[in-house]
Amino acid sequence: MSEGTESLVLGLAVALGGALLIGLERERRKGRGHDREAAGIRSFALAGFGGGLAQALGQPLLVALGAAAVIALVVVAYRRSLARPGPVDPGLTTELALVVTYLVGVLSVQAPALGGGAAAVVALLLAARERLHRFATTLLSEGELHDALLLAAFALVALPLLPPEPLPALGGPAPRALGLLVLLILALQAAGHVALRLFGARAGLALSGFFAGFVSSTATIASMGARARAEPASAAACEAGAMLSTAATWLQALVLLGAVSPALVPPLLPVAGAGLAVALAGGLWRAKGAAAGAPAARSGGPLRVREAVIVALLLGAVTLGVGWAQRRFGADGVLVSAALGAVADAHASIAAVGTLHGQGALAAPAALLAVLTAVAANSLTRAVTAFVAGGLAYGLRVGTLLLLSGAAAWGALQAFS
Repeated sequence: MSEGTESLVLGLAVALGGALLIGLERERRKGRGHDREAAGIRSFALAGFGGGLAQALGQPLLVALGAAAVIALVVVAYRRSLARPGPVDPGLTTELALVVTYLVGVLSVQAPALGGGAAAVVALLLAARERLHRFATTLLSEGELHDALLLAAFALVALPLLPPEPLPALGGPAPRALGLLVLLILALQAAGHVALRLFGARAGLALSGFFAGFVSSTATIASMGARARAEPASAAACEAGAMLSTAATWLQALVLLGAVSPALVPPLLPVAGAGLAVALAGGLWRAKGAAAGAPAARSGGPLRVREAVIVALLLGAVTLGVGWAQRRFGADGVLVSAALGAVADAHASIAAVGTLHGQGALAAPAALLAVLTAVAANSLTRAVTAFVAGGLAYGLRVGTLLLLSGAAAWGALQAFS
């Protein structure tokens, strides 16, 4: 059997298998008697396999005619459902699913893996009917729905329209980069809200803060600060999440250096371990002081757009200042470069230092010092962000934790160097 024939057979098999999967779910809801649905497992299997055969014959007109025939049958089935006696709630799910199944059959011959995945997604959506209805009508509040639509509109409509290149009038980061930062902060706010709903205030915000710290500890601190300001009852849990995001920063430093300069990980391990231990202790301490249950739901949604925009503009201004300082004073050494680069983001500076060490251009003691300098500079940005986003009390607690974590790391460097 030639390679082309094998691919064709695979595509047809996926088309039939995917259609059977979708049809199996529809058959269970088809019902019995004269009120049953028009399409069941056999109808779906034939529609999907027919789409695969039409595509396999390589005739675009035949594919289009097959789609038209399926749509015509769907119209007939829908009109039949409207003619049933008694209360009528026909819906369009089965009819639409039949058309989609035909298209899945066509896609399966073109790209079997993609067609099989599409069939699985369709079957999953159909099977999750009650859960989706309950989520949309009962679990999801009006404010949450509004914010979900706002987040989707910003990500899919507004963000692509922002210029990707820096504007000469601004002289700093590109508008799209700032938009991405706003989107990140909003997404972290949404993730924290979901975790809060699932696990309660004590564990939910702490866990979401820890994992969000691997994306951006600064954005996480901003997101948690905005929530703490809006919901004073959850301030302790928000502080726990912010502190645990600092622990993620130390872990990420070890991961980054392990990728670009593995030899630097052993000497950094006790140093990062000391900072990590303090951050974990502070986060667990604040999590223990948080209320066990989730705070009462507020009338609005989980997103705080104003705070996200303020923090993004703050970091944009910091980046602009860093660029000005580099142009005016130049790079007077690895420490200055690492500190300036890490004011906005420590990850890039840590990776750059590790690369220099891996290339043999920087000794291990100097590299360790540069890494700690980068983290310290970024901690300053995070502390300022904490005060701006969360207010005085939030900023004092998070800032103190950042100071203690950094001091522990510097102390370990002196002890083990």
